Amino acid sequence: MHVSKLTLHDFRSYAQVEIALDPGATAFIGSNGQGKTNLVEAIDYLSRLDSHRVSNDAPLVRAGADQAIVRADVVKGDRTALLELEITPGRANRARINRGALPRTRDLIGVLRTVIFSPEDLALVKGDPSDRRKFLDSLLVLRTPRLAGVKADFDRVLKQRNTLLKSARGRRNVEIATLDIWDENLARTGAELVASRLLLLDALAPHLVDAYQRVAAASAPDRRTVTAVYKPSVGLDPALRDQATIEGLILEELAHRRGDEIDRGISLVGPHRDDVVLTIGELPAKGYASHGESWSFALALKLASFELLREDDDDPVLILDDVFAELDQGRREQLADLVGDAEQVLVTAAVADDVPDALKGHRFRVAAGEVTRE
Repeated sequence: MHVSKLTLHDFRSYAQVEIALDPGATAFIGSNGQGKTNLVEAIDYLSRLDSHRVSNDAPLVRAGADQAIVRADVVKGDRTALLELEITPGRANRARINRGALPRTRDLIGVLRTVIFSPEDLALVKGDPSDRRKFLDSLLVLRTPRLAGVKADFDRVLKQRNTLLKSARGRRNVEIATLDIWDENLARTGAELVASRLLLLDALAPHLVDAYQRVAAASAPDRRTVTAVYKPSVGLDPALRDQATIEGLILEELAHRRGDEIDRGISLVGPHRDDVVLTIGELPAKGYASHGESWSFALALKLASFELLREDDDDPVLILDDVFAELDQGRREQLADLVGDAEQVLVTAAVADDVPDALKGHRFRVAAGEVTRE
């Protein structure tokens, strides 16, 4: 899978730009603030309907414009599909495939599949549980797009349940029958999400171990073993994957914590409270890993994601956004060797010499909103 053409209208800093792309490695070179990351962000947004830089759509639309449009020709085997997305802050976005409107924007997720690695990904190791949950859920919906609906249903239930709890905070006058209904909905949607996350980590585990050992080959032997273990907000047998059993456990814990939830006006049980514990050797990565180890772990998570998606289907598009400046020459060459066989790799860098020779391939210069092929 690869993108053969990208067209942007009023996206970020671009009033209009059209770029023809090729398989293999492509590097976008330009000083900071010139718009190179905006190009790869647009491609990644078409894949996941989410940005690795911001949490809402407003910054994606060029200042002074009402709407941004992203188009891409995506080649898979001998077939090409035209993907289009209209981004309108404050209103529902609209998506099309081959000019045909999709009934739901989220139906676009997974048609183009990307894996992006950027400096922000250090948060996977050093950041809050929400960063690790977002990583899991984003990978989930790329592998199984229907789970985007499950996640949306859970988020809707959680929001409405929290509204009910907040209205009764400290008063204990909540409508019990109504809360029971929301408990059932939260347990049902939450259990499917938890079970899917557990199965995803099972599938990701061997790829993660292999990727970290390759990325951190120069580390001491006792610092080359990594794990990613799910930590739920309810007590689970580590081997449990049965959705119905998980649903029952969530309901039990909701009943047990009901008084606390009413007192605090918020839902304390469910997948929105879960975490993934990352370890290097026998110690948690968060708080114990060095900066280099944290960087290697974050990279290994993304490389493992790439290999898992590749195992399921064609290669996803791999995006390396401004990462080489963080690496010494040896690690740059090592990373280039690890990803060199991907069908399409898109690289951004401020300094051309930071990009290893193996990934220089096609080259674009980005300056003052202009993208020029070298």
